[in-house]
Amino acid sequence: MKNLGKIVLLLLLTQYALWANVTASVDYDSVSFGETVTYMLKFSDANVQRPQIDSLCDSPVIATSSQTSIEMINGDYKRSKVLSYKFVPQKSCVIKPMAVIVNDKREMTKSVKVEVKPMTQDLNANFVLLLSMDKKEVYVGETFSMTLLIKQKHSARLVDSKFVAPELKSVWVKEDPKQERYDDGAYTITKLTYKVAAQRAGHLDVKPAQIAIATRVASRDMWNSFSQQVKWRSYFSNSVSIKVKPLPVGITLTGDFRIDASVDKSEVNPNEAVNVSIKVHGEGNLEDIDSFKPHINDVSVFDEKPKVKGLEFVQKIALVGDNDFEIPSFKLKFFNPKTKEIQEISTQSIKIHVVGAKLKKELSIQREDVQDMVVQKPSQTVVTKELAYVQMFFIFVLGLIVGIGLMLIKPWKRVQGKKSFDIKDEKKLLIKLMPFKEDKEVQEIIDILEHNIYSQDKKRVDKKLLKEIFKRYSIS
Repeated sequence: MKNLGKIVLLLLLTQYALWANVTASVDYDSVSFGETVTYMLKFSDANVQRPQIDSLCDSPVIATSSQTSIEMINGDYKRSKVLSYKFVPQKSCVIKPMAVIVNDKREMTKSVKVEVKPMTQDLNANFVLLLSMDKKEVYVGETFSMTLLIKQKHSARLVDSKFVAPELKSVWVKEDPKQERYDDGAYTITKLTYKVAAQRAGHLDVKPAQIAIATRVASRDMWNSFSQQVKWRSYFSNSVSIKVKPLPVGITLTGDFRIDASVDKSEVNPNEAVNVSIKVHGEGNLEDIDSFKPHINDVSVFDEKPKVKGLEFVQKIALVGDNDFEIPSFKLKFFNPKTKEIQEISTQSIKIHVVGAKLKKELSIQREDVQDMVVQKPSQTVVTKELAYVQMFFIFVLGLIVGIGLMLIKPWKRVQGKKSFDIKDEKKLLIKLMPFKEDKEVQEIIDILEHNIYSQDKKRVDKKLLKEIFKRYSIS
């Protein structure tokens, strides 16, 4: 009887040990690409350390959950738990055995296989995605349209959805896609239209767009009972490609443009700014247009960063000069894909009149005519040597008196303390510093002044450095 008792106790302990083992499984061992798989760990209500699982089959875990259930085994009620980890496998794989600590002992799960079938496009499914382009070939920078249709059957029911736009590499997206929604027979259609432009020559491949749909499905859990669960499934569009041709040598712009320039006034006072607005309209790679910053002799030029919005390029420039000047013509050279020709457009030059401008006097050297020189005759009065010595003595004494007076008065300190202009006038200060912009320290202050003139936020000018620069270049 003692042996029988030992046997019964051993059987009970063995059953508990077996029940304590961890069981690993998946809800679907064969799925289509983009579908969600749930990996489950089942164990008894023992002391279990929940494993930290961040990825499965090289795919991140997107959700976790836990469930507790009570079931009858051999007339006895047992409580069990299930830990669930949802992931979207990208390829067929084997989930390797995993270590779990149960009752302070290390238990190993068995490996689990998951088969992933290649992505397919079912045109009769509840959700259908169709991708297309309006052109078969374009030039680098040429704008074209890409359209994505998302079709949903009226009878389809969903809990949630996640849209993944088509992957666009080496492509400019001009603006947010335009969206339309309408019915077409058994489907509700959402139409997305993208305005894009290729950045490089060659074959441009656009990978399929994707939409993940969550629906409620009836399925068996690990205890073989039916329940309503949320299941995710991904639907894919077709892929598309387009041929991108290179631009002619030396050309970086493509499209059909027009350009114009205007000023806020054509007559100003000295050191008053003239504001110029340059606008380029049209369809093409406006983002690649360089800054229109002109070089005008004796005129300070300040340019803002160009802005592109929709089909318009805008740049603003401020010009400051002391004399009349002329704003040169602004030119733009591009390749027109419609005419297959290189075109050049330009604006008219604009003359600016500065009221009260200081006219520049031409430097001339006047030479005395030898014939007009007056020759003194011997009969004229001649200064004697004695008189010359007396004059030199008085000049020396006078100079000595003046020198002593200057040393006592020291007028240069007053002049040094006097400012010829207010340094808070940033535009005038900028004009004073422009001739010395080759100096790195001067250029740093010029950059700060330009920023302060055209921006609302102000930067601080180093007055100590500014004082040194004034002294260095004798700026008054």
